[in-house]
Amino acid sequence: MATETIVLVHGLWMNGLDMLVMRQRLARAGYRTRQFSYHTLRDSPLESALLLHHFAADQDAPALHFVCHSLGGLIIRHLFHEFPQQPPGRVVTLGTPHQPSSAARQLAHAAPGRALLGRSTEQGLLGEVPPWHSDHELGSIAGDLRLGFGLLVPGIPRPNDGTVAVEETRLQGMTDHAVVHASHFGMLFSRETVRLVDRFLKTGNF
Repeated sequence: MATETIVLVHGLWMNGLDMLVMRQRLARAGYRTRQFSYHTLRDSPLESALLLHHFAADQDAPALHFVCHSLGGLIIRHLFHEFPQQPPGRVVTLGTPHQPSSAARQLAHAAPGRALLGRSTEQGLLGEVPPWHSDHELGSIAGDLRLGFGLLVPGIPRPNDGTVAVEETRLQGMTDHAVVHASHFGMLFSRETVRLVDRFLKTGNF
């Protein structure tokens, strides 16, 4: 019998290596894992979603799940909006700012910050992302350990994971929401995060 497959989608400024530990732990939990990598600054979230569509279409599995960190969760929303007929499976987003990102908004005020964000703000981190109308269940995990790059950016509402506010990770239409005591980057190395991801992919709830 074929194994359920998880496609992992990384976040801003990353290339997928940051999700290696999580990928290995999910593999030990019995999943086949595949890492999707994209150019976070050069391509818009919509353009990355088109590439992800072709990547996902090449997977052969009875269930195809998506586990997405940060910006990756916004790419998934574009994917399901443009290509709603997806195989059976569930979606988990980790630290994804489903609401406009206060950190990105602060950075976008100045030219150096806009350069750091690239095209991730186009129907992405600053909003205007397609709503979630899919029948696929989506679970959102937030972090509440205020540590990381976002400490240099003022105005992020508390509680937050150092980059994304907990309230920004909520999405109309999501199935469930959970908070782990981890930072934005640290949640990728958290065993509790993996436990919650595994539970959601199996049951549809955290």
